[in-house]
Amino acid sequence: MNENKNMSLPENAHRELKPGEEYKPLLGPGRKPLEVTPYSVTMGLLMTILFSAAAAYLGLKVGQVFEAAIPIAIIAVGVTGLLGKKDGLAQNVIIQSIGACSGVVVAGAIFTLPAIYILGLEVNFWQMFLSSLLGGALGILFLIPFRKYFVKEMHGKYPFPEATATTQVLVSGESGGSSARTLVIAGLVGGLYDFVVATFGTWAETLSSTVMHWGQVVADKAKLVLKLNTGAAVLGLGYIIGLKYAFIICCGSFLVWLIIIPLMNLIWGGQVIDLMGTGIATTVGQMAPEQIFKEYARHIGIGGIATAGIIGIIKSAGVIKSAVGLAVGEFRRKPGTETASVERTQEDLPMKTVIFGIAIALLAIFAFFGFGGVVNNIWQALVALLIVSVIAFLFTTVAANAIAIVGTNPVSGMTIMTLIITALVLVAVGLKGNAGMVAAMVIGGVVCTALSTAGGLITDFKIGYWIGTTPRKQEAWKFVGVAVAAATVGGVMMVLDKTYGFTGDGALVAPQANAMAAVIQPMMNGGSAPWLLYGIGAVIAILLTVFKVPALAFCLGMFIPIDLNLPLLVGGAIAWFVGSRSKVAEVNRQRSEKGTLIASGFIAGGALMGVVSAILKFAGVDWFLSGWNTPLASGAAPAELIAVVPFLCICGYMIYASMKKSTK
Repeated sequence: MNENKNMSLPENAHRELKPGEEYKPLLGPGRKPLEVTPYSVTMGLLMTILFSAAAAYLGLKVGQVFEAAIPIAIIAVGVTGLLGKKDGLAQNVIIQSIGACSGVVVAGAIFTLPAIYILGLEVNFWQMFLSSLLGGALGILFLIPFRKYFVKEMHGKYPFPEATATTQVLVSGESGGSSARTLVIAGLVGGLYDFVVATFGTWAETLSSTVMHWGQVVADKAKLVLKLNTGAAVLGLGYIIGLKYAFIICCGSFLVWLIIIPLMNLIWGGQVIDLMGTGIATTVGQMAPEQIFKEYARHIGIGGIATAGIIGIIKSAGVIKSAVGLAVGEFRRKPGTETASVERTQEDLPMKTVIFGIAIALLAIFAFFGFGGVVNNIWQALVALLIVSVIAFLFTTVAANAIAIVGTNPVSGMTIMTLIITALVLVAVGLKGNAGMVAAMVIGGVVCTALSTAGGLITDFKIGYWIGTTPRKQEAWKFVGVAVAAATVGGVMMVLDKTYGFTGDGALVAPQANAMAAVIQPMMNGGSAPWLLYGIGAVIAILLTVFKVPALAFCLGMFIPIDLNLPLLVGGAIAWFVGSRSKVAEVNRQRSEKGTLIASGFIAGGALMGVVSAILKFAGVDWFLSGWNTPLASGAAPAELIAVVPFLCICGYMIYASMKKSTK
């Protein structure tokens, strides 16, 4: 371990490369590190089972879906170090890569499949298992041809916040020294900070303008409100994203929360608007700003994300053409005419394997739909296959783009869009009512898992690119991880349904699945979709593109609640401040890198303690200071009144620790 002391990523790991400059990973192409070993595979699969069960259990029970990548990386580093494993870094990447299948498959499954139970219908284990397995496999296969584009050609242009935090955990854990110390201290500070908020409610998790009497009046009358999440993990995410993207994302939020929602109240305040036939009986003026966002304004963001994704696909036509050309070239190449060997760190699964894999996956999906009780006949199975293949192919790159920019996959928005399109098409081909709802949810589950898996995979690819592992090995073992996660999630959901159920008293919360059920039921019974809102979002995305504003980042801001976007702006502003105060460029660079370590610690600590807090909630351990959160006569709760103080303290700590001169 001594030669690894103070190991850190190269100086050009997070910035754009100069002409002729090359990024050299920690484990260079000439090295042959231990990656896939009995230890790393066993640990990876164990993490997949444990975190798949935990994420599904907690996500459905408490409505909290946590990202598994960072906690798995922390556990991998700890166990590998405890066992004294040599070449631990590359093995830990494989452990994290396999284990991370848990979170992405869980997200794809619990967003859609429990909705079948909620609607009072039936689904069996094999339908749940195959929906997750085939969707996950399709997401992997569709994204592999774009790996080099996202992680190499776009190097330094995307912040990759989650990949950055996970890589810092892996590298610092391997090297020890000052970097590991900085990361551990920040992880403890950020983790304890978020744990105190989530578990005890010592101060409010969200600070709102309604804390003041005038703010509540403005929210009631004008439907204008500002909210800020005070968590350390979200603040760290903003630091890594940087000021540019954080500002663009927040501009999307400002458009929705400060202009569109108040305008809707001004224009339609006295009207009941039920665009989707879900039975809304409340006028717009009677709704809180948050409800207006949920019922109406958020759909503008969905339309914008979809359109921005299509525009991005059109712009990336050259990349798609190149990937297809590579595949065709491999098929036409005669034996013995292979080109020079590819460097180990850029070696993907052979394109022939990828193409055959896609063909097999699509055939399996067709067989699943046609003979697995999902649809009624072969014609409907072909239509369902077309929906899955087109939407999954088009939007896997959108999911990857979103993860690369903000670390958040808009998979729920894309799934709502998929369900609406699926419902319209299935009704047109004669499949509606209860059978149509089951079919739409299973099809939506396949697409949702494909998008979720693709988003998670691009994070793994970037981690491997920075460290220098072999992409081909990550890709191959991802399929095994997805299969294990799919089986685990399917089994857990069946047990939870029999134990708790998804409807009635004491039922599981399953908020995402409830939302999907609310969308699909009216669609299958003659309802409509909010096409006007989607159209507004589409127009906004097109205008942003015309004026050369990154449309996807802006539209993500329109879709994600403002309380999660404002702290990104604060974190981005801190990153700019830390990296620009000195007149010496090298000092600014060192401060920025240290700040990235601290931000990564905040994210890692917050993710780990979030899991602990969720487990405590599930176990019925109630340490929450509910009285402290009871509103006073003025309407504000004490916990919210003081929330600004610890938030400013955590911001001050980040700035001070980043700029503090080393004693070395």
